[in-house]
Amino acid sequence: MFVREGFSLAVPLILAGILLTACSGVPALLFVRRDGRGQKVATLFMTVGSAAGGAGALLVLLGAASRRYLLEEGLFPGGAQWGVDPLSAFFLIPTFLMAGCCSLYGMGYFPETKHPSSAPRLTFFFGLLVASVALVFTARDAISFLVAWEVMALASFFAMTTEDQKKEVQSAGLLFLICAHMGTLVLFAHFSLLKAGSATFGFPGGGSLPGGTLSATAIFLTALVGFGFKAGIMPFHIWLPSAHAAAPSHVSALMSGVIIKTGVYGLIRVTSFYHHPPGWWGMTLLALGTVSAVAGVLFAIGQHDLKRLLAYHSIENIGIIVMGIGLATLGRSSGSTPLQLLGMGGALLHVLNHALFKGLLFLGAGSVIHAAGSREIDLMGGLAKVLPFTATLFLVGAAAISALPPLNGFVSEYLLYLGLFHGVVGTGSVATSSVPLMALAVPALALVGGLALACFVKVYGIVFLGMPRRDHALQPHEAGSAMLLPMGLLASLCILIGLFPQGVVPFLEPAVAAGLPGGIPAAGLTALAPLGWITVMGGVLLLLVAVIALSALRRRPGGVATSVTWGCGYLHPTPRMQYTASSFAAMLVDLFGGILCPRRHAPKITGHFPAPAGFSRTVPEVVLELLYLPTLRRGNELLMPLRKLQHGQIPLYILYIFVTVIVLLVLAP
Repeated sequence: MFVREGFSLAVPLILAGILLTACSGVPALLFVRRDGRGQKVATLFMTVGSAAGGAGALLVLLGAASRRYLLEEGLFPGGAQWGVDPLSAFFLIPTFLMAGCCSLYGMGYFPETKHPSSAPRLTFFFGLLVASVALVFTARDAISFLVAWEVMALASFFAMTTEDQKKEVQSAGLLFLICAHMGTLVLFAHFSLLKAGSATFGFPGGGSLPGGTLSATAIFLTALVGFGFKAGIMPFHIWLPSAHAAAPSHVSALMSGVIIKTGVYGLIRVTSFYHHPPGWWGMTLLALGTVSAVAGVLFAIGQHDLKRLLAYHSIENIGIIVMGIGLATLGRSSGSTPLQLLGMGGALLHVLNHALFKGLLFLGAGSVIHAAGSREIDLMGGLAKVLPFTATLFLVGAAAISALPPLNGFVSEYLLYLGLFHGVVGTGSVATSSVPLMALAVPALALVGGLALACFVKVYGIVFLGMPRRDHALQPHEAGSAMLLPMGLLASLCILIGLFPQGVVPFLEPAVAAGLPGGIPAAGLTALAPLGWITVMGGVLLLLVAVIALSALRRRPGGVATSVTWGCGYLHPTPRMQYTASSFAAMLVDLFGGILCPRRHAPKITGHFPAPAGFSRTVPEVVLELLYLPTLRRGNELLMPLRKLQHGQIPLYILYIFVTVIVLLVLAP
């Protein structure tokens, strides 16, 4: 039996969206003939379901209404609880938006006619993945949440390992599965502690628990680790680069734009349970976010694989979001309204913005890979001539992720800058011990923006500009409309939010209020951040660019001969004389070599007529290779003697169980 609080049209729309997306992949499995009809029907279901779910989420945000449903008779103790509040609704918007875009994109990128055996399976698990993510955002009790969380992990695994005949995909999938279940294991402990503190599996109300207890500390730390694995916060990010690189590009876009945000949602939801959280909670989040942002962009600069580079930028942007959550938590600890509003507002807006521009970039990377047949940046070049639409749309995403105005990435980081400045120079009750950390976070955020810009200058310059770097490559060709339309929609939203950020405020403020229990007036966000001036300055900037462009076109004389760029005195420059990804980033990689630990593979030149040789530089996954793997190897060596207990004799296994039961009976009160 269902028990509900109120009624709204939003809830049936969201429910319809979840059901349609969950069932969208079934037609692709049922159609016997692999002629693309099953995939088209699945895309139709996904598009309609995404539209319905997105409309329901928007209605919740406009009405700022919270709905909770209880399934009293079920398999779960205490009943399964599901609900939609403005915080859940805000996370559902990028979920359904990216689901529809990626599903349409998949028709052109991974068509059923070319992949008759794997495309139906991918379509099915893609739909199941979207539905499970939506259920994670709407679950209101621990068991329902964990069930949806585990379905999401398994669906992600099967979707990302679609091309499982490749060894790199197998390795990436195994690492993802291990990390996913490590995080889930920690979440079991987390929800057990939470249930012990609140005496129910249902989620506590906002601000209903004290934050200064030992139990609260354990709950916060387990949440940080469990949700940190999913979000990709350093040092729990080790699965993310290989998983994003190995997955099909539209699955990578969904994983980066939506899946890793479930960890962010979990952190916000858990911290909202407590009133007056300790100051060190916010300082920990702010420090981890700063480290993730700076280290993520540094590792991105040293990458040669296009999708792996974008994956490290996901770690960078998750760090920026966590910085905002930490700032808001510090504001709750000290009672500072500006820190709470600007921190949470910047974090939530960056959740949406990152989904838009990172989804655009991964889809653009898929278009490039689809045309060039490789993910290796050094094998590309001059693609802007043959992929003009992809090049233009990718440029919009690159500018947005670099936080350049007038695009959406600038707006959310602008809110975080304002919040950090309020924390540093404000005269409120902000703890003195947190001021140096906030002061350090300001230049760190500026450094992240500068390094991101340098990284995407490298990517765009090498991939799209210059001359083709290999003659034997596949003939590049522009993507079809099924791939370009979703990219165009995401690029348009990046521009629209960047020029008119005040249009997002009515949807953002209810979510901010839901993430900050305690009667914080979310409407004060507009007063703290003069978003109208962003529109004015963005318009002025666009007008200035238009004037310069028109002036340059009018001054251009007719009949100008074209040639290659000056080649420093070489009469016949060749593609081999161009900068490579390694050479472009060499100075920055050497500057931060203590963090990146680059590996040089230099040839030994001997004799008067040496044989042909090559030079390369790689940046390893430092945390995985220098921390996790040595620790696991050492642990394996120490635990080796215990393997004698696993001898395959069933009578002794029964004896182990019997002894364990006796011990538990003796220790039981």
